[in-house]
Amino acid sequence: MRFLIIFAFLISNCVATEIKDIKNLVINKELKKYDGLTFLDDKSNEIQLDQFKGNLVLLNFWATWCAPCKEEMPSLDQLQSQKNLNNLKIFPINVGQDNLEKASKFFEDLGIDNLKIYFDSPITLAKKFGLRGVPTTILINKDGYEFARIVGSIDFKEKNFVEWLASYN
Repeated sequence: MRFLIIFAFLISNCVATEIKDIKNLVINKELKKYDGLTFLDDKSNEIQLDQFKGNLVLLNFWATWCAPCKEEMPSLDQLQSQKNLNNLKIFPINVGQDNLEKASKFFEDLGIDNLKIYFDSPITLAKKFGLRGVPTTILINKDGYEFARIVGSIDFKEKNFVEWLASYN
């Protein structure tokens, strides 16, 4: 029995580690590479994630019906204007199957000025990343590998988070 407990502990610690001072942040112990990731802009044009290699990329998955998404979106909007994160590209991707009008109203009601709306259609990224709920944020390094994710909501303007993220910029 003791062997099983130790084995389970070791396995769980090999997959990811969590930063104590940053709520809901999980850092991957092993980088994850995904090929052919695409999503849509507000005009239904396909965006290929590979074209942003060399940038720090933040993919934030949200929906208009999600209360925690609504709570965190203003701080995500402010994160985009951080001067020490000039290499950061933020893509808030709607996975709630909302139309552009409803998603735009959501942004308007929250005063979101620095971000554009993107869509996951037909929920391909959500499946590829194995999302279990929203909000979920995927962080991709300059080489195109997922190195961390935020499961649940976060205050994106929190000092510890901004400083930690800037170290990858």
